[in-house]
Amino acid sequence: MAIDIILIISGFMLLVIGFLGCILPAIPGVPLSYIGILLLHFTSLVQFSPQFLIGWAIVVIIVQIMDYIIPAWGTKKFGGGKKGVWGCVIGSVAGIFIMPPWGIIFLPFVGAVIGELFDNKPLQASIIAGFGAFLGFLAGTLIKIIVALILTFYFIKEVILIFF
Repeated sequence: MAIDIILIISGFMLLVIGFLGCILPAIPGVPLSYIGILLLHFTSLVQFSPQFLIGWAIVVIIVQIMDYIIPAWGTKKFGGGKKGVWGCVIGSVAGIFIMPPWGIIFLPFVGAVIGELFDNKPLQASIIAGFGAFLGFLAGTLIKIIVALILTFYFIKEVILIFF
């Protein structure tokens, strides 16, 4: 029983950190939230179905991949070309290492603008493409928050069922 309590508390802490990670890009929020669910599953008190665990693992992987793709898609949607999209992708990856957490927020924008300028597009069109990258970042953040909230709901629901 003591190990179950430790797993429940650890899982809850991971859910909280995971939710914060959805907003602070340097922290892998959704995977941490999923690990919180796994810790609850490893108790002797809760058993999620294999379909539930596999399904949510797939969702988590897709969300993590989409977190890098959506800003590039936003760049393209706002008139950016291939160089702008590549600049956005390079900015997203560089943002992880440069000035976290702010780098992951602003470097996709900067990368898209630079990419568009390299493509000889006017500054105004380049900035609009960069704005698309920023909107893509916001959309990715919203998706991560929704997934983290759903995982938190399942965790809390199961813990409530244990004790009440």
